[in-house]
Amino acid sequence: MNMIQAINSALDVMMARDPDVIVMGEDVGYFGGVFRATAGLQAKHGKTRVFDTPITECGIVGVAIGMGAYGLRPVPEIQFADYIYPALDQLVSEAARLRYRSGGQFTAPLTIRSPYGGGIFGGQTHSQSPEGIFTHVSGVKTVIPSTPYDAKGLLIASIEDNDPVIFFEPKRIYNGPFNGHWDRPAENWSKHPGGEVPEGYYRVELGKAAIVRPGEALTVLAYGTMVHVVKATVEEMGIDAEIIDLRTLVPLDIETIEESVRKTGRCMVVHEATRTSGFGAELASLVQERCFYHLEAPVERVTGFDTPYPHSLEWAYFPGPVRIGQALKKILKD
Repeated sequence: MNMIQAINSALDVMMARDPDVIVMGEDVGYFGGVFRATAGLQAKHGKTRVFDTPITECGIVGVAIGMGAYGLRPVPEIQFADYIYPALDQLVSEAARLRYRSGGQFTAPLTIRSPYGGGIFGGQTHSQSPEGIFTHVSGVKTVIPSTPYDAKGLLIASIEDNDPVIFFEPKRIYNGPFNGHWDRPAENWSKHPGGEVPEGYYRVELGKAAIVRPGEALTVLAYGTMVHVVKATVEEMGIDAEIIDLRTLVPLDIETIEESVRKTGRCMVVHEATRTSGFGAELASLVQERCFYHLEAPVERVTGFDTPYPHSLEWAYFPGPVRIGQALKKILKD
């Protein structure tokens, strides 16, 4: 399966297992979603469980919170992560706090799915990476898969979780990795299925990172699309890097990170979002606090730039092999 098929399979499996699972959002019903992630679900599970909503993100999330408090497990889709901002008040003031302000009497077991990041020439309003905003909000979990297998398992675990989860899907790898180079657009999307994904039910535990490539020279922390970019870069350069796919930013698997950095003595963080106040800053701080006496060089960050998303220059904006390679040479030289 590719990632879209894996997400569709996760939703199908959970709707079949649990009648309380509801899928809702703009164009998710008859049309099957703008990226086809919900294709066929309305025909199979009915219009009362898979339905279209008005174009009102605040309303979508607000209704989902109410559904969750009532006992359902809604999975609302925000069509692009850039559109999630009108729903911030509902997320921050209601969903994140409902368990605490009610003394555990009510929960908000909703999973908000949303495509995020660039790579499809979507422009400034279809390409942002706002994950850092949500990692700051106590009570909300933030999940970003990088493979179809993880996408399905993590989505199932998110739906079963009793707290609100933001589930960002890196649309640049929806259909599998790009052919060719990671520093410029490929002529065609890769038709490679992306990976083996079981048809039925399975979970990938929230809060557990994956070591996608063991190594001794340094530790590279990444998530989403950047896992693939980093892996391609270090293998092209012949560097013995240990690459950790965080998978969930909150809760964070700090134990795996700490163990790796104590072993390698060097750490680099790569993400697509802007540099200032990006999640990489938190990661760098945690590594410095916990591994200071094991570090042989300062923690490096390779990120997007502190600019509005540049539509015409998005491939210069992305951390690619050139900038990642420069950072690798710098940290290994120190």
